Amino acid sequence: MPTRPSMHGDARELRFIARATGATRVERGDHIQTLWSGYGELYRVHLHGADSDTAVIKSVKPPRQSRASDRSHARKCKSYDVELAWYRTYAARSNADCRVPSLIAGEKTDVGWLFVLEDLDAAGFSIRQGRGLDAAAIDRCLAWLAAFHARFLNTPPEGLWKTGTYWHLATRPDELAAIEDAQLRAAAPHIDAALRAGKFRTLVHGDAKLANFCFGDGAVAAVDFQYVGGGCGMSDVAYFLGSWSDDGSDPEEQLHLDAYFAHLRRALAGQSVDADALEAEWRALYPIAAVDFYRFLAGWAKSYWAGDTQGQRVVRDVLRELRGLAT
Repeated sequence: MPTRPSMHGDARELRFIARATGATRVERGDHIQTLWSGYGELYRVHLHGADSDTAVIKSVKPPRQSRASDRSHARKCKSYDVELAWYRTYAARSNADCRVPSLIAGEKTDVGWLFVLEDLDAAGFSIRQGRGLDAAAIDRCLAWLAAFHARFLNTPPEGLWKTGTYWHLATRPDELAAIEDAQLRAAAPHIDAALRAGKFRTLVHGDAKLANFCFGDGAVAAVDFQYVGGGCGMSDVAYFLGSWSDDGSDPEEQLHLDAYFAHLRRALAGQSVDADALEAEWRALYPIAAVDFYRFLAGWAKSYWAGDTQGQRVVRDVLRELRGLAT
């Protein structure tokens, strides 16, 4: 993709935003958050003379000390290429039944990436939930995931990650090597292969944690599509169900799975797909998807993993079952 000239400093960014939105004047508003590893920030702008009063800006500028040869840096840079491709090519299809912010404009420059996005707060999604979600909020997130997976069932991930999720095995060799549990380390390629071998493929959000959902009056929208790509829908569901409790456990896991599949069947209505076969395959892959994420944690966050008795129990159960299938 060709790059545009550098946009050094806020003034140049604000001029770009003005051109993109048709605003006669753009004022920088509040800082929303710093991006992971200091790769930039999210901030709000106020637009004068434009169709919308505000927009959210995702300004990505990798730290100067980042090295092109660094695996982590390369992964992050690709994630922003993927996110730009997602918003340009796929986001409009999503908004029919699984809400995301609209892309007003987006550019890759020689210093980073710039996204001018619809302000979801202004669109009615201004509530952010903390841990301890109520049942209705959990259900709305599961309904969003089900609608997303149904919408993009059998969609080739062109321009996206071939396999979505930020913990995908092929992108995490350092974390794999750091796993102290030899059985889990040896099983990792088989777990990954099982998820990739499923008949029913879709696009997965890839980072479907609670913090990436924005809540409104009876509705929910999702943000942050850096790791969207091909996969099994259970990767999103397993990750989400572990993201909103303090210890990663879900005492009503089966009820939430049932709710997800009920939403999925409704979202698939009218599609030519064997919903029974899809549900059977994905239910069987749910614990595999959970262990796939635990594999990443075991190498990436050792101190956390050492105290995660629930995750360790799931891993032991799944590895025992996999060994039984191999004999």
